[in-house]
Amino acid sequence: MRLSLLSLIPIALATPAVLLEPAEKPVYWLLAGDSITAPKLGWGNSFLNNTVPSGSFGHNFGHSGATTASFRTSGDWGNVTANIGTHKNRFRVYVTMQFGHNDQKPDSGVSLQAYSTNLDNFAKEVVTAGGTPILVTPLTRRSFNSTTNRVIESLSKQRDITISVANSGHYHFIDLNKASTDYVNAIGSKEADKYNYIPSDHIDRTHLTKAGANVFSRMVADLILTKYPKEFNGFIKRNDTLSALIAAGKPA
Repeated sequence: MRLSLLSLIPIALATPAVLLEPAEKPVYWLLAGDSITAPKLGWGNSFLNNTVPSGSFGHNFGHSGATTASFRTSGDWGNVTANIGTHKNRFRVYVTMQFGHNDQKPDSGVSLQAYSTNLDNFAKEVVTAGGTPILVTPLTRRSFNSTTNRVIESLSKQRDITISVANSGHYHFIDLNKASTDYVNAIGSKEADKYNYIPSDHIDRTHLTKAGANVFSRMVADLILTKYPKEFNGFIKRNDTLSALIAAGKPA
């Protein structure tokens, strides 16, 4: 029995269009945080430039000096959520959030409880806007205890709170604090100092040179790939050479 082309039209119209599975959509990255994420001083731009493949995109909203409170009042957070709305139809939008370095300062006005609440509110608002939050524990400072020759773990409370917020809300998270602490301990103070931001009028063991940004952005990428492979295989570039050095605790 032959069917005319006209007779096939109703069948074609009744057949659902083939849509991309969510995991097949490219990724749009929105990076939120303080100077450790921000352009020039942090790992954020290196992450976007070196680990995001063709077809995926992103924007670095990291703001030097930001706390979880000032990031909202300055309007930065509004820009992040607006960009979720702009890009969520074409992309899977992921928002990384790394804070803590400025929140912990005595004059920040941000208590540990407020830090927890602020992070949780950020994550909830990302979900409501149509994105996926990835909480990032704060990158370690590279200051060593002269007696033990181990990194001074000055951000342990912020690390614990970030993980607690993520677990309570069932949000994605990566433990950059632990990974970076382990790596810096492995390579030692002399090698770690090569990542200190220059020029500076003092020894800056918080911010990053280009080499430091490359190492720690790779670390961020590898932590995400390892923990969430189904979501990110093919959507984060690999660098096997650099990843192997980091995993082995060797200077890179």
